[in-house]
Amino acid sequence: MTETSNLLNQMNERSREVFRRVVEGYLASGDPVGSRTLTRDFSERVSAATIRNVMQDLEYLGVLGSPHASAGRVPTQMGLRMFVDGMIELGEPTEQDREKFDSIVGDNGGDVGGLLDRVGSALSGVTQGASLVLTPKHEAPIKHIEFVSLAQDRALVVLVFSDGHVENRLFAPPPGQTPSSMREAANFLNALVEGKTISELQRTIAQEIINRRQEIDSLAQQLVESGLALWQGEGESPERLIVRGRSNLLNADGEAENFERIRSLFDDLERKRDIAEFLELAEGGEGVRIFIGSENKLFSLSGSSLVVSPYMNADRKVIGAVGVIGPTRLNYGRIVPIVNYTAQLVGKLVSDRS
Repeated sequence: MTETSNLLNQMNERSREVFRRVVEGYLASGDPVGSRTLTRDFSERVSAATIRNVMQDLEYLGVLGSPHASAGRVPTQMGLRMFVDGMIELGEPTEQDREKFDSIVGDNGGDVGGLLDRVGSALSGVTQGASLVLTPKHEAPIKHIEFVSLAQDRALVVLVFSDGHVENRLFAPPPGQTPSSMREAANFLNALVEGKTISELQRTIAQEIINRRQEIDSLAQQLVESGLALWQGEGESPERLIVRGRSNLLNADGEAENFERIRSLFDDLERKRDIAEFLELAEGGEGVRIFIGSENKLFSLSGSSLVVSPYMNADRKVIGAVGVIGPTRLNYGRIVPIVNYTAQLVGKLVSDRS
């Protein structure tokens, strides 16, 4: 049982209702919620002083906080996690929202990348957040790998898949690489690669490096990690991160400090070629996952939340992810079902196209 589950179980009915109303009020307005506001709408006749005492107890537990000197309270990150895990009421996407996504998926024109671009734009428009769409990765087993040095700071990895598909990916190798160390790295990989997809090979490599660290030349080890775990591809690639609706998130909070943190987040996202971390988030389990603030290191500096869901191919393998980024006061009850619905549609779209 998690810490937040324990806290929720310790709270009596009155404390739960006070907490729920504070969180719902904050998510709706973004403003601290005071005892007088709660007194007017409370289900039983209690005084403002009684509610203030309950709010103080909740603050002591660490689930509410006081951002200013006023009597109003807001949920802390732990409080939001407790609300999302144990108290949130999830609805269904509205008929209007479903129709918007259904019409996009029903349009069979263009390639998958173009359709996913439109899905990202629609997801951003419907949720008024910033959307993320991770396009499908090639999941056929690899047949052969070759590294080619192009310059001191640039190299090429050639991937030959068992289905005949060939990919060339550019990346920046660690300093000090030589043609010899690249051949050694390729030999090392080709001894492990047969019958494995990229994601399976990455897991094998990680374990092999632990088991055989002394046997592997340090430069070859760095090349393996840089060339396969941290793709630095340029131009078109089967793996692509689509970011839509940046302005929605930038407009979500007018404070200059928050604006700057969020701007930095998106500058980083737009520079990132390595989007493996998003798949790692999605592959942690089926269904929607919610990361609040510092729970996800990618967004900890901006104080944002990420609602992300994997999508799968016909073989039930995770091949991509869709998600929404927004301030921590997202309307989780509405956005979680939308992200889940979108992920299911995208998975069907990709499977049908395949």
